[in-house]
Amino acid sequence: MRLLITDGVHEDGRWVEVTGLGVGVDATGVLSTEAIARTIGAFDRFRGIMNGLGVERRMAIATSASRDAANREELFDRAEHALGVRPSLISGDKEARYAFAGATQGFKDVSDITVTDIGGGSTEFVTNDSSQSVDIGSVRLTERLLPDRPPDIGQLATAIDSVGDLLGEVDRRELKTHIGVAGTWTSIAAIAQELPSYDRERVHRFVLTNDDLNRVGEKLKQLTIEETATIPSLDPNRAPVILAGTVIATKIVEALGVDETTISEDDSLDGVAMELLALT
Repeated sequence: MRLLITDGVHEDGRWVEVTGLGVGVDATGVLSTEAIARTIGAFDRFRGIMNGLGVERRMAIATSASRDAANREELFDRAEHALGVRPSLISGDKEARYAFAGATQGFKDVSDITVTDIGGGSTEFVTNDSSQSVDIGSVRLTERLLPDRPPDIGQLATAIDSVGDLLGEVDRRELKTHIGVAGTWTSIAAIAQELPSYDRERVHRFVLTNDDLNRVGEKLKQLTIEETATIPSLDPNRAPVILAGTVIATKIVEALGVDETTISEDDSLDGVAMELLALT
């Protein structure tokens, strides 16, 4: 769950809470009672922040976990009470467009940029004129194929092959810049730099080479969840799924045929804010 407060010129802040909303959805088709409770707790805290800073306009979007959940309206009812605005369920394509708009702020020419966003249940690929959403994300891959930490050789090989197959139809075009957005990419960038704690300024616009990415993957595949959680720059709540996210990231750069990835802290949140501000 992520919150951005901005007036389009000055940013008041960004907040992130990992609540595991999508955990179990792939298998059960519903959001768990516990995950909903954790998420509403985060929203209650977000409401306090927004009220304290005098936020006048609010917009909330719901993505993959809610798209796949039969009981999403229960979450939306409670979220509306907590946030003061009802979440809008958006498609993978709309999610991708928001991510592209946010990540490419400041770029004069966006015609040769591909932005990828690895979520919990899906992964988005987007250019200035097309988008693709693939139904695999860090939570979904963890639950389906990478339940153990460290994984045995067979589990890891099956996961790698499965992601490769799913990404096989991704549009591979000539591009100069690949931009990775959202928590998996930013976490990998922080781990690659061996930061003593998460540092947004060090992560934003960091150029992650494929060697960096492979090194992070080699490290993570040897660790238990508990050991992963001790990495100082990683949110401990991401520990169960960051290996799966790294597998997806590795197959993304292979599918796109790129040697490096520019990491952006600007993403779908910024795209949503841009749209909301343009309406006034």
